[in-house]
Amino acid sequence: MEVLIIFTIVCLAYSFYVNRKKTWSGIHNGINMFINILPTVTATVILIAVLLYFLPNEIIVKYLGKEAGSYSYVVAATMGSIALIPGFIAYPLASILLKNGVSYPVVAVFLTTLMMVGFLSLPLEAKYFGLKIAIIRNALFLIAAVLIGLIVGVLM
Repeated sequence: MEVLIIFTIVCLAYSFYVNRKKTWSGIHNGINMFINILPTVTATVILIAVLLYFLPNEIIVKYLGKEAGSYSYVVAATMGSIALIPGFIAYPLASILLKNGVSYPVVAVFLTTLMMVGFLSLPLEAKYFGLKIAIIRNALFLIAAVLIGLIVGVLM
């Protein structure tokens, strides 16, 4: 973490040296972007925290744990395909799932479908790329997500 902070400070100092006006503009834009997404991020984090608080660990393990077998892959793929969770929230959620007894392959399927498959965004995608392409892309990435989970299962 310290290396990243030092690297950022060095890059920022270099940017100030090259063009002070553009650097201040970039910092200003970044702060505004952060302020604009903060309510959405906060609401999403709170919603997930409340959901996980009220959802007993036994239910998570029942549907996503090792005892669920291959059914856990289906549940993880379905949840990931339907959920609209940004990556910076999905990865801490994955950590929570791992701590609650969900296996690495199932978490891999969940994260992969979360990032690459979007059933809820399918109409918007179909509008821009066509329905056939949207369905093919989502289906291929759904298959890829399951294959990634299987590979993680072999490697872990």
